[in-house]
Amino acid sequence: MQDTAASSVDGGLLVGADVHKRFGALTVLDGVNFKLAANEAVGIVGPNGAGKTTLLNVLAGAYPPSGGTVYFNGADVTTFDAAQRCRLGVARSHQIPRPFGGMTVFENCLGAATTGGGLSGQAAYQACVDSLELCRMPHIVNRRAETLGLLDRKRLELARAVATEPRVLLLDEIGGGLTDEEANELVETIQALRGRGLAIVWIEHIVHVLVRVVERLVCMDAGRIIADGKPEAVIANASVIDAYIGGTSAS
Repeated sequence: MQDTAASSVDGGLLVGADVHKRFGALTVLDGVNFKLAANEAVGIVGPNGAGKTTLLNVLAGAYPPSGGTVYFNGADVTTFDAAQRCRLGVARSHQIPRPFGGMTVFENCLGAATTGGGLSGQAAYQACVDSLELCRMPHIVNRRAETLGLLDRKRLELARAVATEPRVLLLDEIGGGLTDEEANELVETIQALRGRGLAIVWIEHIVHVLVRVVERLVCMDAGRIIADGKPEAVIANASVIDAYIGGTSAS
């Protein structure tokens, strides 16, 4: 077992080794092995209820696994919570944006940089400026977060994560609810993040948007990974067609 774990960590920046997650009698993750390399972008697809967001929560530290191990940069971080992992360099966005109401866009980012990223002073200020420029929000930095439309709320969700100066960015259906034009704008932003060397894990149902960014695609079904490889090969996989594209699995 130790040899298997050591092998799975080798070459991986963020690794989940034999990850299980149960909620009472319900098994949501059933022995998942997942590896993200430095500077790599991986997409995760699958039917509703496949365990995608639960896997992201376990990798981020929001949920402790019921079994298995999570490694970051070669170190065992299984017992680290989300705040500790964020300080190490693992940031995430949520499917439903969670801005702090009553605060401006800039204040939201500053809170993320200081509390989430552990930055202070000029470093925190500069991290906010950089993240907001990258996410195309300088013109609305003084707007209250609760007044933003959906695209700008999603941009702010992304900017807050980037303001922590992560090495790994976990994205949960950030394209959901957007028009094609808005989704294309978001893709350009995420491609720019890739250009800065961030490793990305992106859960998304809009596959044609996802494959414009990722170089590897993972498909999950019933708490397991059923395909992992080049996007075109995974999309053509018979098991993937049956479970996801064909929509035969329960949602």
